[in-house]
This record gives sequence, structure tokens and C-alpha cells, in this order.
Amino acid sequence: MKQCYSIVRTLLVTPASALLLTAAVACGSTPGTSDAPEETASAAAQVQDSRRVTPGLEVLLRDSAHLVRGLRVGFLTNQSAVTSDGRSGIDLLHESPEVDLVALYGPEHGLRGGIEGGVEIDSEHDPATGLPVFSLYGQVQRPSPEMLEGVDVLLFDMQDIGARPYTFVWTMAMAIEAAAAEGIPFIVLDRPNPITGRSEGPVMEMEMRNVAQAITGYYPVPLRHGLTVGEVARYINSEYDIGADLTVVPADGWVAAQWFDETGLPWIDPSPNIRSLEAALNYAGLVLFEATNLTVGRGTDAPFSYVGAPWLHTDRLLEQLGAYDFEGVSLSPVELTPSGDGYVPFRGEQVHAIQLSINDRDAYRPVETALILLTEIRRLHPAEFEITNSGFTQMIGSLSDREAFESGEDPQTIIGRWNEELEEWSRLVEPYRLYPEG
Repeated sequence: MKQCYSIVRTLLVTPASALLLTAAVACGSTPGTSDAPEETASAAAQVQDSRRVTPGLEVLLRDSAHLVRGLRVGFLTNQSAVTSDGRSGIDLLHESPEVDLVALYGPEHGLRGGIEGGVEIDSEHDPATGLPVFSLYGQVQRPSPEMLEGVDVLLFDMQDIGARPYTFVWTMAMAIEAAAAEGIPFIVLDRPNPITGRSEGPVMEMEMRNVAQAITGYYPVPLRHGLTVGEVARYINSEYDIGADLTVVPADGWVAAQWFDETGLPWIDPSPNIRSLEAALNYAGLVLFEATNLTVGRGTDAPFSYVGAPWLHTDRLLEQLGAYDFEGVSLSPVELTPSGDGYVPFRGEQVHAIQLSINDRDAYRPVETALILLTEIRRLHPAEFEITNSGFTQMIGSLSDREAFESGEDPQTIIGRWNEELEEWSRLVEPYRLYPEG
């Protein structure tokens, strides 16, 4: 019954434009139109414009304000929650006569962004609005009953990047649980998955939430999960019996095959080291290296574009990698000297690294590429390579896959198992998807 209730609530605010767009693409050219170059170009421009995306934040205020009208609103958000013309969601809701905004809740990296990963954040007041900001990345990681006092409805709006270890979706999940416990409705203002609706890599076993920080893997999804935050919310609320009064306001006009730079939305760095769409895509695989004694390029011009260490023999590694067919990405040797503040592995040291340059993002498989790189680096440097924390086990999804990696099992065999898991998981989550494939 909860599943049907969630679907009906969502359909009430599902925009029609995505359905219209699907029909237009399926039908091809409109009868009676000319194929003249000028008219063809004009039609193409109209189709491109029709694919521009309106985030759930704007959809809420445009035609779903009844969901919050007359209620005291708490807002779990950060700097990435902006309108299609770049206005801050915090400021927009604070100024809206339709919204009585009474409290703010901030995730990792802070309410207004810019704080390095892993740094605990204190609660404070937001200078721009004067509202209390309750930190969910400090002493606690979920709203306490005291934090939710005086709140009638809790909104969530953040730009996720589509990878399981990225903490925003799990901050949302913990807040959904807290809202359910207090009987407070929860509304997700949805945004596109910037790296599309494609899934890849291992589906985490539920037991793995306890081997590292739960906030980096709280419910079973693949490493590259292929869902929007709204779809994650629908999936976990129903499949794991959270029982929240959940509503998802979808992003108007998005289709799951769209990359972020095809949406017309402004890119706002969701965290200090995810500075581009390419970094977000690489992160889905290279994040595995964050639990080893190699660097992914923090403290360089392009974090999450490199893999390296002072002891890495890049030429020999590239020779070994020649046995594989890497699609959509080229690998080349570079020299780096990381610098800067915060967490910067090998700061001031010369690092021998492999640069990953994406040349066909639709063909590129970041998780598979990362597993192969890890396997061959371990084979080349058995004495130097180390797994440095339990996050590796959580990210690779299971104790058995970690053991398979450490025993030297062929990465293609491991990837084959992952693909079987993905097929089953994809069938499970299909009822919770909100967007056409494209």
C-alpha cells in the first residue's frame, strides 16, 4: 500500500513535458513540415530548447506550491540547489510569499559550500537569511527531534553526482527516516543525475553499511547508481519500509539519457574537488582509489582526472594495460606535484601518474576502468600498493569481492558478476524511476 501511495503522490506533480518530449522523439518529423535547411535547423533548435530542464525547485513554486502553503518549512540543501537561471534556492524560498521558511539543514561541505570533504561542521545561523542552520555533518548526521521542532514539512534539494560514496543522498535518506519518525512529510525537489541514468559496478550488500561510514553507503545501490535523488528516495522508502509521507517533485523535461551539459542548467561545483562534469563521471570509479595509498589528483588543476603515486612506474603500467580494450577513455603518463590546503596526498612531492581523458562518455565505463587500473597497479607494485581503510570494502560492495580482488582474480570475471547483480537490481528499481530513457 505504501508503494502505491508514493506513486500516486508523485504522479500528481509529474510534469507532462517529459511525456510530450518522448512522443515527439518517437514520432520523428511532424507531418507537413519542410526539410529545407533553414527550417530543419529551426526545428532542431526548438527540439533542443524543449529538452531544457526545469529543476524540481522551480516546479514546486510554479505549480505545486500547495504542498507547502501555510506550513512551516525546513530546508535541507546547499549551494548546488539553484534555479535554471542560477538563483539560490535558499534565498528564493526565503523570499517567496508562498513559503514560511523556518530552519535550514546543511550537509558535508556546508550549507553554502566550499568546505573540504570530511571536515566536521558546526551548527550556526545563515548570515544571508538569519535562519538557524543545523549541521548534519558534525556531531550528528541526521536531524534530531529537537532540530525538527516547529517544522511542519521538510524539503530536500541538492545536486547529487550519481555515485554511491557521495554523501548527499545518504544525508537525505537519514533525514527521511528522521522525518518519518516525527510524522513530518518529506518533499524531494528533484534534479537530473548529471552522469545519466546508466548504472555500473557492484551493488552494495546491506551489511556493508556498517564496515565504514554509513553516510558513504547507507542502502544497497550500485557504485554508479544511475538514479536521481528523488528516485533513490522512492526506492528506499518503499523497499526498506521507512514509512515516510514522501512526495517527489520531478525535474521538468529531463530524460535519463541526458548529460548535465545538455540540460541548460548551470553547473555549480557540488564540492570543492568536483569541478566539472568529467570529474563527476570519473569519480564514480576513481573514488575506489581514495581508500588506497594512491592519489586521484587532489591539489592539482583537475582532481579526479589522475591516478598516481611517487612510486608508480607509469610506463610499465601502460604496457600491462595494453592487454585491455578501454572504451571511451585514453590513458597517458604525466608528472604532478600536488599543492594546496586540505586533504592533499603527496603534497609537494613529485607524483608519477596516469591521466584519464574521456573521449566518448557514452562508451566510457569508469567503474570497470578503475577496477582494471587497481588490479594492474597491485600486480605491478605488490610491495608498495596498500588498501588504507575499510571504505574500500564498502565501495566494492561485499567482502567476497574484496577477497576476489586481493586474491588477484581477473577483473573481467568480477565485472561479469557485477553485471549479473545489476540486471537483478535494475528490475527491482524500475517501478521507482520517474523519467523516460530518452
